[in-house]
Amino acid sequence: MSTLRSTFALATWMPVLAGLLFGGLMLLGGPPVLIMGVVAVMVAVAILTRPVRGFLLFCLIAPFVPWTTVTIGIRVTVSEALLALTWGGIFWQRLMGRMPPLQKGPTERAMLRFMAWTIVPLIAGQFMVHEEGNGPVNWLRWLLNISTLFLVPMLITTEMLRKRMMDCLLLGFTAMLALSLGLFIKSPDARSMIPVLSSLHYAHPEALLDIFTAMANRMASPWVHPNSTGGALLLGVPLAMFYGVTQPGWRRALCLFVALGGAAGIVFSGSRGALLSLTVLVIWLAYRRVPMAGRALLIGALLSATMLIAYPPARERLASLSQGSQDASTSVRFDEYKNFHRAVERYPLGLGFKVDTPATGGGVFGISNLWLNYWYKLGLPGMLFFIAVTMAWWREVRQLGDLSKMNASNALHVGSVGAMLAALMTGFIDHYFSFTQVLISLFWLTMAISLQASRPLPAPAEPAANQART
Repeated sequence: MSTLRSTFALATWMPVLAGLLFGGLMLLGGPPVLIMGVVAVMVAVAILTRPVRGFLLFCLIAPFVPWTTVTIGIRVTVSEALLALTWGGIFWQRLMGRMPPLQKGPTERAMLRFMAWTIVPLIAGQFMVHEEGNGPVNWLRWLLNISTLFLVPMLITTEMLRKRMMDCLLLGFTAMLALSLGLFIKSPDARSMIPVLSSLHYAHPEALLDIFTAMANRMASPWVHPNSTGGALLLGVPLAMFYGVTQPGWRRALCLFVALGGAAGIVFSGSRGALLSLTVLVIWLAYRRVPMAGRALLIGALLSATMLIAYPPARERLASLSQGSQDASTSVRFDEYKNFHRAVERYPLGLGFKVDTPATGGGVFGISNLWLNYWYKLGLPGMLFFIAVTMAWWREVRQLGDLSKMNASNALHVGSVGAMLAALMTGFIDHYFSFTQVLISLFWLTMAISLQASRPLPAPAEPAANQART
């Protein structure tokens, strides 16, 4: 009764509040600001009333333009704003009694323990790091990004919703590849992407200029850094490759484009870690006699050889693998490992969230390793908690069944597990799946997809009207 009374009171005051809001926008900014405000309110109301809409919008936008920003009091990425609105909708619907409780499996429980520990390095970093930065805000953003692990089981409760989620992800990757490959074919100079990203309100234009100028011969993308591009595509290619096996019509064509275009994008971006991990994954799948894997390995080798011959910068990046410490990038990684003990000695409880690694001053290096970067940021217990999460995940998803037969019941399971294994494999030489905003949200989203694919879908919830009667 109290819930109904509060809902009625809110409905009574809603027109008054809306009138005040729109009147203020009209006075402050004129018709353009008013129109944008009306659209923003409509989107917010649509997500608050049905949170899955916000999550699906996130799945569409995050792969395409991950760091497009919007100013709502503070400047925040659209991807993170959608996640925040989605959680707002979940809390609102839970207050109204319309959301079922979260079904927490072993992986989710391990993640909750991991999240609880991060409070310790958050507080320690606020006192031990003498640099400018807002630790609590960065911590909340990180929590928001990793929360995709919980959103999938909460919101994707039917086969139809799972199909819509995959459609949104595929459309997002397709749009990103169409933009990146299109500009690359038109002009191999990565700096041609700068005006596009500036028009999309990307923050820090000086950083865009520095990265695209220093890596002008590598394919540019909305993920800005070529290694981040390779990391995002490393998640998208296996998902598309296996999901498309069981899909007819336009979905299969879309999956084929993401799989082939994504593999080409990894080569053109020059991300050595992503290329090696994808190659190892395909070899493992061929060894397990997965249908088409052997043929994909042969076709991929031929296409890669053709692209390497036709595109010298990619050939130079691949050849640098054999140069060892003589290669500049590899040399930096050796220096990072050599000096890593200084970082953990300086921050025994972790660097925290006030600043990103590496901490400036005193000759302290960063570290290009997924697990050691968790140690650097969250202390040794933080790394151990992350390992506990991945071990709990592996115990849940490792039963892949007979891989010689691909069908609708196991294709997405194999594709999502393969994407996660490839992503973890890159962790030995890159750290971007630890704290790179939005990219980590896709990492944990892929883990959630693999978990859901290995579990039975939940039973349909009892209609709210029936619950009210009882």
